[in-house]
Amino acid sequence: MSSFRYDGAWPFSTFHLNEMHKPGDVVLGGLFEVHYSSVFPEWTFTSEPPQPTCKGFDTLGFRQAMTMAYAIDEINNNSNLLSNVTLGYSLYDNCGALVIGFSGALSLASGREKQFLLQQNCLGTPPVLGIVGDSFSTSSIAISSVLGLYKMPIVSYFSTCSCLSDRQRFPSFFRTIPSDAFQVRAMIQILKRFGWTWVGLLVSDDDYGLHVARSFQSDLLTSGGGCLAYLEVLPWDSDPNELRRIVDVMKKSMARVVMVFAHEGYMINLMEEVVRQNVTGHQWIASEAWTAAAVLQTPRLMPYLSGTLGIAIHRGDIPGFREFLLQIRPDQNDNDNYGNNMVRNFWESTFQCRFDPAGWVEAGGALCTGQEDIEDIENVENEFLDLSNLRPEYNIYKAVYALAYALNDMLQCEPGRGPFSEHSCATLQTLQPWQLVNYLQKVSFTTASGDQVSFDKNGDALPIYDIMTWLQLPDGRTKVQNVGEVMSEELTINEDKIFWNFESNKPPQSVCSESCPPGTRMARKKGEPVCCFDCIPCSDGKISNKTDSMECTSCPEDFWSSPQRDHCVPKKTEFLSYHEPLGICLTTTSLLGTFTCAVVLGIFIYHRRTPMVRANNSELSFLLLVSLKLCFLCSLLFIGRPRLWTCQLRHAAFGISFVLSVSCILVKTMVVLAVFKASKPGGGDSLKWFGAMQQRGTVMVLTSIQAAICTAWLVSSSPAPHKNTQYHNDKIVYECVVGSTVGFSVLLGYIGLLAILSFLLAFLARNLPDNFNEAKLITFSMLIFCAVWVAFVPAYVNSPGKYADAVEVFAILASSFGLLVALFGPKCFIILLRPERNTKKAIMGRGTTKS
Repeated sequence: MSSFRYDGAWPFSTFHLNEMHKPGDVVLGGLFEVHYSSVFPEWTFTSEPPQPTCKGFDTLGFRQAMTMAYAIDEINNNSNLLSNVTLGYSLYDNCGALVIGFSGALSLASGREKQFLLQQNCLGTPPVLGIVGDSFSTSSIAISSVLGLYKMPIVSYFSTCSCLSDRQRFPSFFRTIPSDAFQVRAMIQILKRFGWTWVGLLVSDDDYGLHVARSFQSDLLTSGGGCLAYLEVLPWDSDPNELRRIVDVMKKSMARVVMVFAHEGYMINLMEEVVRQNVTGHQWIASEAWTAAAVLQTPRLMPYLSGTLGIAIHRGDIPGFREFLLQIRPDQNDNDNYGNNMVRNFWESTFQCRFDPAGWVEAGGALCTGQEDIEDIENVENEFLDLSNLRPEYNIYKAVYALAYALNDMLQCEPGRGPFSEHSCATLQTLQPWQLVNYLQKVSFTTASGDQVSFDKNGDALPIYDIMTWLQLPDGRTKVQNVGEVMSEELTINEDKIFWNFESNKPPQSVCSESCPPGTRMARKKGEPVCCFDCIPCSDGKISNKTDSMECTSCPEDFWSSPQRDHCVPKKTEFLSYHEPLGICLTTTSLLGTFTCAVVLGIFIYHRRTPMVRANNSELSFLLLVSLKLCFLCSLLFIGRPRLWTCQLRHAAFGISFVLSVSCILVKTMVVLAVFKASKPGGGDSLKWFGAMQQRGTVMVLTSIQAAICTAWLVSSSPAPHKNTQYHNDKIVYECVVGSTVGFSVLLGYIGLLAILSFLLAFLARNLPDNFNEAKLITFSMLIFCAVWVAFVPAYVNSPGKYADAVEVFAILASSFGLLVALFGPKCFIILLRPERNTKKAIMGRGTTKS
């Protein structure tokens, strides 16, 4: 088989990167932040610039790189996974810089060899089959944008930007850490849990922070979880003026809760300014990027950061990892001319020695032997070997295993059943990175800790976070304590374990406006966020029975708002009652009138044979007294809570009783006129029309007409009880509606017609001789009767509710007493007190004397 060999000088300079390698049948790449930062030389554009240098060795970043090395060693020793395949690795340090991380990714994808063989059929194993990394979202976006064109599978353990879930832009990107979209929702759940509706948000000036800011604003608005008091972007260049301005905004804001989505480098710069201005009294909420940052857990910063709540990557256990770390030794045979071996960097940083003695020993420095014991270093034990809080490492562990399980599934493909063209399968000799993507999308396994690992259609892992709090111990050390977790959309938190860095030792209040108590509603302040509002008391008849009600709800028809406007109470009822003073007075008066009628009737019956009773048509007098008695009694139907039968009976009884009374008076008047006419020459025939039968018949006919009117009224449109709420909003006035105004008017009009007719006839007979002087009494009684009922009409129309009934009862009683006193008072006076005048001679004598 022919091949093409290239072996010559590179046209471009190679990258001098901190790295670590192990050969294998299949190689996996890794990108880790083993150094905090990097220093770039000044570009003169006149000569080739020197390589950038990495500064600030990150012991935990190195441990993360070692996690990948350990996972691959563990897989190689596992006979049940990739039994005939040996995995290797190529690990690079990104030095906290995008350009260095990107360079490392390109080196992984293209290989390190200065010579390579290109076979005629283009077969051969690629330099790496997949990459674990990078940690920064910005780096992952840049790397995936390029390597994604070649479908290079990239599994990140720390890049959380929700933008990386876009399968159109990043078709081969996966991650074992939840997306920021879920982290944002978890943060909002925490805010809701503690009632923090007015919060500040600080984000880093990179893709991670800016995407979080957009996601947080939209999710916070749709969830109704609160509002942002301010949103500030932390400068990437540590501009002191900008940091001073941001901290000043924090001081002036009413928001007591500050959320920060940024890496620890941004936080270090921010906290320096916070300490300088001595800004206390804030509750910090940390994103997963700095929740476990030991560099911030110093005695100088803990007075400000103690009690911090944070979202942390889910913790897991990695069995055997400690033993692996204790076996690390620098490779003395490494011929790296640039001194970029990761293990050597770790060794020199940890033991403060150098492998390259040039100028170092002369300056008093120690020479590294490679035999130093890691367990003898106290700070290493506390940081490097403390495996009780493995979080990013656990994600790296899962990422390596995900690639291994995907590769295992791919190599177990049965020929003719593969997912590629013509159902072909990949082989170890023809492996291509893009082929692994298909299997990585479907991978599913369970770790030794019992956690399920799989990816959704966007390459995101199952969402789960731990909730952490920072607790400062009496000896000055800081403990990051687990107080709960967020799995999917469910928040579980143990508030008793949380340390609150406030005098009250309670969660702070962080609101723009205090909660509106029950009985009020929220009214948004114009031009301000929805969390800033005034509390407006509910109007009459409306209530709100919960805190922060947007609207007040109206009470049901028969209910009214309580004085506190927080619940509905039954409306007060109003009607003319027997138990109130007015009702008692009217009832007493009615009974008094009834009793008086009975007494007068008894007097007349007892003295029925006396001339005074016989001369005044005793039969009609008895009937009139009975009708007046009924008039007094019918007034009782207007007192008490209206019922259907009382509404129907009250007006019918009133109308018929009064027509009976007025009919008797009218007939008596007509009899008086007939007797007077009969006493004149030629007038004897007039009395035959006013005999006893005719008098009774006339009264019955006139009363029957009223009964017919009442019957027609009750049948066509009967009066009925009604709950009136128009007079008073907080009261129900029980009243009887007349049903038909026409029927009620006809009933009153008929009574009025008879009364006026009686008055006119009596008025004409007022000057008759004294033996016929009852006409004067009738005239006076009808005058009282008409005056009362003329005054009744406007008073009735203008009286609301129970007072209309009271006016009608008063009119009934007044007119009834007027008739009773005017017609029967003088007669009873003579019968009882002047019996000598109760003789026929006396009665006839008065007329003779006058003539």
